[in-house]
Amino acid sequence: MDRIKIEPPSRAEQALDQIYTTVTMRVNSGAAILCPVDMVTVFLRLCHAQSCGKCTPCRVGLAQLIIMLEKIMDGKGDNETLELLETTAATIYDSADCAIGFKAAEAVIDSLNSFREDYISHIEHDCCAFTTTQEIPCQAKCPAGVEVPDYIAMVADGRYEDAIKIIRKDNPFPAVCGYVCEHPCETKCRRKLIDDSVNIRELKRFACDHAAGDIAPPKKFSPTGKKVAVIGGGPAGLTAAYFLAIMGHEIELFEKHKTLGGMMRYGIPRYRLPAEPLDQDIKSILKVGIKVNFDIKIGSDGNKGISDLRNEFDAVYIAIGAHSDKKLDIEGVDCADVIPAIDLLGRIEDGQKYDFTGKRVCVIGGGNVAMDAARTVTRLGAETTSIIYRRRRQDMTALESEIDGALAEGCELVTLMAPEKIERDESGQIVAFWAKGQRAGMLDESRRPLPIPTHAPSFRFDCDVVIVAIGQAIESDHFGKNRIPLDRDAIVANEKANVGKMDGVYSGGDCVTGPATVIKAVAAGKVAAANIDNYLGFHHIIEPELEAPYPDIINITPWGRANATERLARVRRHDFEAVEKGLSLDEAVKEATRCMRCDHYGYGAEWKDRRKKW
Repeated sequence: MDRIKIEPPSRAEQALDQIYTTVTMRVNSGAAILCPVDMVTVFLRLCHAQSCGKCTPCRVGLAQLIIMLEKIMDGKGDNETLELLETTAATIYDSADCAIGFKAAEAVIDSLNSFREDYISHIEHDCCAFTTTQEIPCQAKCPAGVEVPDYIAMVADGRYEDAIKIIRKDNPFPAVCGYVCEHPCETKCRRKLIDDSVNIRELKRFACDHAAGDIAPPKKFSPTGKKVAVIGGGPAGLTAAYFLAIMGHEIELFEKHKTLGGMMRYGIPRYRLPAEPLDQDIKSILKVGIKVNFDIKIGSDGNKGISDLRNEFDAVYIAIGAHSDKKLDIEGVDCADVIPAIDLLGRIEDGQKYDFTGKRVCVIGGGNVAMDAARTVTRLGAETTSIIYRRRRQDMTALESEIDGALAEGCELVTLMAPEKIERDESGQIVAFWAKGQRAGMLDESRRPLPIPTHAPSFRFDCDVVIVAIGQAIESDHFGKNRIPLDRDAIVANEKANVGKMDGVYSGGDCVTGPATVIKAVAAGKVAAANIDNYLGFHHIIEPELEAPYPDIINITPWGRANATERLARVRRHDFEAVEKGLSLDEAVKEATRCMRCDHYGYGAEWKDRRKKW
């Protein structure tokens, strides 16, 4: 019989694969282009090029959509064109044979729902409405809008104190974010067009670790005579207090704990965020002049209520976070050895001693809090730690690095298992956790498959302790009873952080959005500070008196990204010392020079120049 030969890829196939790789890199690293209608047109051309041509809706329909889009882009379209575009897209979505056709049509439908005004502007004015802007990619993706290229340039130049000053213009927690920020700024870094994104978070940490001495706080504006109350000393509350104090307002902060930091202190374990950088940032914030009242929970234990504060102060900002837990509603849950993860992490920070030596622990949940709890009980001596989650691993909300860290430290991950009951012996002690097998179902609003029970027998996990990490709740009852609108337990605030029903009251952070990240809470506090300042009759603009070094050249030679290394898992799993090691001087300098300085080149530079003129 004839032998079958394995042929290597031809030169043409290799070149085509490289083109596909390049296209993927451009898509992954590209921010939203200046005109969203143009983006949809480009996407449709790509989809049409991939069509097999066997079905009319895809082969002919996509071509017609492109013609209509080009007509609108050229200023030759009208309202009938727009209606025909929408009708044709809907028809293709319903009748195309494969995903190439109906997903392309879906993109057109979504675009019409999301930025129809841009289409109308092209028709009526022959130009885009500019509902999207193309700023510097990393800065645009940072929730707090930190001027990333500027401080990276300072790091490259060895000016670490100036780098921190630039960061603090928009984010007063540079040291904290150097450890725990999920770094969305890196997702659209244009350096990915060459090799990989710049390690922005580690460069932030490097600057904070190597800055010499205390850095003077920004110069404050003249006193305004206005008083603002801030409820909550977490990232959102402290950020708002910091910026409002710099603006010249008198700030008084009310915190229910004995120390400041919120979930940064009571929810993030010290192996992820050591106390030193957290204390360092808080110390710098308080230098601007903020009066802090500890052990005060607004509206309870005889303390002032929200109405009292509103009468006493010119404005109030509510940033109480999400410090309570969601309950597990299954049989056997009322037991001393069923511990909310939030309580566990918070009590450890308050000095309570836990000993899980020899214990078999089940942690229920798939978020960062579940990973924190699992890694914490492992450090406290647990014999086995099983993380049980009702969805798949790729559906977990925890950062991939946190999941990898938990597994490396000996935790076991069991997916597609939903809680069923907790088995206890005659004395009431937990002996097992029962879970029901699940399978992936239809996608929900979060684009994750819904877990659907299977007919397989329930699974029994031998265990002594159950840690519940299925979500966080907000202690907002007092505010709801005093004219503050609630959606379930979350405070309802608009995009300007105003709660609406009580004039001069603002809210933001986890108590509005639900549990989120430090940088998102910082962004909420920054937005609230600006809007409270406007409400009080001012418009202060905070700018550092610094200019980033002018770039001599762009380093475009492909070069590997410098990643932080971690302490050995078999060592770190026994202590609470920081897991990650920082970059060395050589690594940091080289990593900083990988930045392509989008603030000086391309659309980002144009946008920055326009903003300065405004």
